[in-house]
Amino acid sequence: MKSYKQVQIGVDYYPEHWDESMWEPDIRLMKETGVRLVRVGEFAWSRLEPAEGDFQFAWLDRAMDLFHRYGLQVVLGTPTATPPRWLTANYPDVLPVFADGQIFHPGVRGHRCYNSESLRHFGSRIIERLAHQYKGHPALVGWQTDNEFGLLNCHCSQCNSAFREWSKARYGTLEAINKEWGTEVWSGEYSDWDQFNVPFGGSRHQNPSYLLDFQRFQWDAVAAFQKTQVDILRAVCPEHFITHNFHSYPQRLDMYVVGADLDVAAFDYYPNTSQAKQETTPYSGALSLDLTRGIKRQNFWIMEQLSGTPGCWMPMWRTPYPGLIRAYAWQTIARGADTVVHFRWRSAVTGAEQFWHGLIDHSNVPGRRFAEFSQLCTELNAVSDKLQGTTVKNEVALLHSFEQLAALEIQPQTANLDYYENIKQHHRALTKLGIGCDVIDLRQPLDGYKVVIAPNLYLLDEQIAASLEAFAAAGGILLITNRSGVKNMNNVCVMLPLPGLLSRCAGVEVAEYDPIGTEIHTIVDSEGNSYACCQWSDLLTPTTAVPVAWYGEDFYAGIPAVTVNTWGKGQVYYFGTHVEERYWSELLANLAEEQGLFRFAGLPDGVQASVRTGENGSFLFLLNLDRIRQQVQLPREYSSLLSGKVLLGELTLEPYGVEVLEM
Repeated sequence: MKSYKQVQIGVDYYPEHWDESMWEPDIRLMKETGVRLVRVGEFAWSRLEPAEGDFQFAWLDRAMDLFHRYGLQVVLGTPTATPPRWLTANYPDVLPVFADGQIFHPGVRGHRCYNSESLRHFGSRIIERLAHQYKGHPALVGWQTDNEFGLLNCHCSQCNSAFREWSKARYGTLEAINKEWGTEVWSGEYSDWDQFNVPFGGSRHQNPSYLLDFQRFQWDAVAAFQKTQVDILRAVCPEHFITHNFHSYPQRLDMYVVGADLDVAAFDYYPNTSQAKQETTPYSGALSLDLTRGIKRQNFWIMEQLSGTPGCWMPMWRTPYPGLIRAYAWQTIARGADTVVHFRWRSAVTGAEQFWHGLIDHSNVPGRRFAEFSQLCTELNAVSDKLQGTTVKNEVALLHSFEQLAALEIQPQTANLDYYENIKQHHRALTKLGIGCDVIDLRQPLDGYKVVIAPNLYLLDEQIAASLEAFAAAGGILLITNRSGVKNMNNVCVMLPLPGLLSRCAGVEVAEYDPIGTEIHTIVDSEGNSYACCQWSDLLTPTTAVPVAWYGEDFYAGIPAVTVNTWGKGQVYYFGTHVEERYWSELLANLAEEQGLFRFAGLPDGVQASVRTGENGSFLFLLNLDRIRQQVQLPREYSSLLSGKVLLGELTLEPYGVEVLEM
């Protein structure tokens, strides 16, 4: 298989959008700038097959030959995200149907039902033709499936039938469904499979077990749709790798399910350029990158990276401040990206994305942003051999689950409890402390970690509970938060004292709870320090745990709010409330010292640290993701990978400054 582990810079290019006379000058400039890879074709179905069965690949042949002539590698996208008008007109089952019965009309993108027999037939046909056409082309190294998969909640007749079959395979009988979902409530019991349908109307008042399984069905439908493409590509092009460009978090699509068939995961990264978002953007971006790395638990790609002002179906953002494009590209590399592909080479002059700016503006005159991109290419190409094969290895894991997210969206627990925002807080605290963190699916093995944070384990089964218990018993530090152990995996409440299956290792039971939502309460620790809390208040009764913080007011003043329990060789913390970030920062700093976690201490706000390690050594990335100059104290002497200089003492990072140090 051709390598997907090359450290390099690429661009997204759309030859079908430009006069052919522009292709060679563009590609020549790419080569001169230091670009090594191009993604093409993911929206080009109508140019590849302008009418049913009329395949027109000659233009793409010429483009591919030009890329090869200039030594550029190509990732080719399968074009199924934009079914052409002849397909949707002649085979309307391709178009999704919303819960209210409205049809998702063509002329945009993403207008495809994953269960459509017509889409699978014609999509497979064009993919097979493309695969055979380019399997031996020397420029082609890999494939991207579709584009930015998302959930459409399609309610067409095909999805209706498919959901029935999916449920039969999962449960076997209607009797089993009635039992597992508790359909006796509101006379919802099924007595005939003809009564079994997708949730028309999409009402949240419907059975929560039913709604959660409908989400799971959709995840599996996307994965099955993708697998039809993967199977063709693996059969025809076994030397090529396969990826997909995931986008936006929180995402309702389960990326672990869809990512299972891929060789490498990719992400489309557009950090917000507004200074008003400075406090959050660098940290939410870091979480997105760590989450993408966790899809396959390995290095990843960025298939679309910010190149200019975004704006199309929304007002335009601020233009990227000098240095921002370069710094955020280096942030992706610091957190495990190998190839970084910038969207796009040139701003589009037609279509809906005219103002989602590329590296070159509509004037076609390379400017400041392009010069910055050129600097990035030169820098990375100079050090790519050193970084080749290096990966990110951390001692802390933050557990994440699309099932938890879905269940908590189906039945919001209180006005201010947001699953993903809570994860953001925990991750941000770690990032500011200079502690690396893996964000992984909660069913992944926990070997090698010293600290595991498991937020809001609302759905829980014995397998997950046993894994967490075993981790702590072996000497790990486990941190569990409220609204854990509430339900089984079928979204049915369990008749156990909370936190349910985790009560034993947590050494605590919830006597009562108070959904305080946006109200601000306080907790007080053993030293008399007060911290703000909100969202939820579990009134805790320790069984074997020791309280370390207590509620400061309301009728439960003095009742434990946070506890710690010795479990085997390790410890289990339980948080009965959502405490402000300052509390987490202090606790995690103490745990880092106690557990000997690697950290780069003393980071100013906006400055991030990350380490990549491999056969060529270890490399410390220091990134100033802010518009102000920052100083960082180096604990010892380092050699700069970028400049070759020996650095010691105070390091000055200019606005959006980047340093890569050999450790």
